[in-house]
Amino acid sequence: MRLYRRLASATVAVLFVFAVPYEALSSSPVREDPRADPFGAACRVRTTGSRVTAYCHNPYPDPDHLRLHVECLRWWDLDGDSAPVTAGPARTVRLTGRCWQEVGAAWVSHARTAPR
Repeated sequence: MRLYRRLASATVAVLFVFAVPYEALSSSPVREDPRADPFGAACRVRTTGSRVTAYCHNPYPDPDHLRLHVECLRWWDLDGDSAPVTAGPARTVRLTGRCWQEVGAAWVSHARTAPR
């Protein structure tokens, strides 16, 4: 009886590994449309005390308009949005922001240029 239970659990484990799609197991994001134009700078956001710094690198040929958004933890502390900064092709830009006290959240938004 024990051999049957072990064999059954091993079979279920093997079937689970083969039944799960490969995209669910990989750590890289799956692009929805492979024909879509690649766009968007890769950003690293670092919070040190009440200051936020974001470094964004744009590896693509289209420019990316970036804005840093800082949400402060205290209700009386004003949240801030930076002015838009353009990261051209193969360029790295730095965005900074701050709160008076603690930072609740910080993120970078991306926008394409309007077609002419």
